[in-house]
Amino acid sequence: MEKPDKRILEFIKKHHVMTLATCVENEPWCANCFYSFWEDEMEMVFTSDEKTKHIQDSLQSCKIAGSVVLETSIIGKIQGIQFTGEIFESTPEFGSKAQVNYLKRFPFAVLTNTKLWIIKLDLIKMTDNQLGFGKKLFWERAL
Repeated sequence: MEKPDKRILEFIKKHHVMTLATCVENEPWCANCFYSFWEDEMEMVFTSDEKTKHIQDSLQSCKIAGSVVLETSIIGKIQGIQFTGEIFESTPEFGSKAQVNYLKRFPFAVLTNTKLWIIKLDLIKMTDNQLGFGKKLFWERAL
């Protein structure tokens, strides 16, 4: 699998909160979640209770979108990614690797009683004004 530009990877690894967007029956919803990034698989790992609206929505439609942004009011420092992907519950096959990945980033999560979820990233668009106003970098998973 071809990896994204290193600036995309560095940005995703540097941050830890994503906005996750779902839409079921024309009802959009957003949720903010802590995530860890599984670079080898180009996946984001997060925990969430199965009863939350974003997880209930994703059980009906696994296609999701999201973003990670640097909060700044300085135009020249604006950075962020938008992404699409598919969400699925971690299974025993992925569970131990995903859990180690997540707990390495958020050791306190060992105290939570929620499930691990994985977002298999399909497309990433990064806006990085540090490279020039409105500069975009793209990555798409090969089929």
